[in-house]
Amino acid sequence: MKPWRVALVDDHEVVRRGLRSLVNHQSDMQVMCECTTVAEAIQTIPHNAEVAVVDIRLPDGSGLELCRELLARDSGLHVLILTAFGMDHLVSEALDSGATGYILKGERRWMVTEAIRIVAQGGSIFSSDIMHTVSRHMMHPEAAVEPMSELTPQEWCVLQLIADGKTNREIGSQMMLSEKTVKHYVSKLLVKLGHSHRSEAAAHYVRYQATHK
Repeated sequence: MKPWRVALVDDHEVVRRGLRSLVNHQSDMQVMCECTTVAEAIQTIPHNAEVAVVDIRLPDGSGLELCRELLARDSGLHVLILTAFGMDHLVSEALDSGATGYILKGERRWMVTEAIRIVAQGGSIFSSDIMHTVSRHMMHPEAAVEPMSELTPQEWCVLQLIADGKTNREIGSQMMLSEKTVKHYVSKLLVKLGHSHRSEAAAHYVRYQATHK
């Protein structure tokens, strides 16, 4: 039996190296290619790949957008999301995008390889920590989760100031935080809202405010 052909998409070199070593040590799977961005993945992943292991947050966009793009062009491919983020709306969006597996990066090594095997054969697998979200989504797929509810009070404040057009330095000055800390908050809230750019997050905030007056 030929090994399952696996593509890796993650912008962190340490993660990719670890995954490559883990996968290539299995007798029934092999890494075909490694990509760091959405654009690179679209151009590089071959049509005969069987599993794409994809992170959600990538430098030029969302792994969920990539999932939709890859599955639209290749119905024989299966996507396994491997990420540190397990927020309800991201899980729901991943399922809507066609991913058949969603594993958190805190899982044990054997869980990752087993997940690849399962999705490669057309099955589904999810980390136990997100099964409640998966179950709810399956029973009520029309019930959208508002990602704004995932934000912490500090992230809310940062988002409000982003919507006001403030720079990271100005936000830090107003909230008495270092610019590095502000960047951390911005990065986290972008992931939670499912956006890649602060302008998108600002527009999301404005829409939310307009519908929740």
